[in-house]
Amino acid sequence: MTFKNRQEAADQLVQRLQAYQDKNPLVLAIPRGAIHMAKRLAEGLQGDLDVVLVHKLGAPGQPELAIGAVDETGEVYLHPYAKLIGVGQSYLEQEIQNQVSLLRVRRKNYTPLRQSINPQGRIVIVVDDGIATGATMIAALNALRKKNPKKIIVATAVAPASTVEKLENFADEVVCLEAPEDFRAVGQFFEDFSQVSDEEVIQALRSRK
Repeated sequence: MTFKNRQEAADQLVQRLQAYQDKNPLVLAIPRGAIHMAKRLAEGLQGDLDVVLVHKLGAPGQPELAIGAVDETGEVYLHPYAKLIGVGQSYLEQEIQNQVSLLRVRRKNYTPLRQSINPQGRIVIVVDDGIATGATMIAALNALRKKNPKKIIVATAVAPASTVEKLENFADEVVCLEAPEDFRAVGQFFEDFSQVSDEEVIQALRSRK
């Protein structure tokens, strides 16, 4: 299945998550691509909107190859193959420091007048437009779990079946609209997969104050 755009996928997720409409969920986007989807879910489910900031850790000499991910507090999820390709500790520490610094700048830009919304005791829905390996999402889930939410739900348009199965070990519920066998990239499942800017993230968060 191909989605027309992120809005169409978000509308379908709202329908799948109707059970949470009266429960004041906290909807967290993994920016930047998922922010408009998360906003639609927050509106449709009458919840709060925020972002959970995570960033992949790139392999030495191959920054697009994710060897794991880190959240804004420095919580790290390291993919098992990081050791297999011989990633050194000094490189890893520097890469973590670089990405955490970037995430802290993003937090200041995205929510300059407030702290992130506390997920403690809340039903939390973590939204991404699509998930490939799951490393970034797992880093987000691990960080959130330490803040004692009532329940954590992953909501996404598309992910490989193997990734969905992996995520079920970290979340209380995974809602994935499509889990195709032939998965190469998230963008292949959207007719319109336009890039989302930082300014769009800021505007979306301001509109849900």
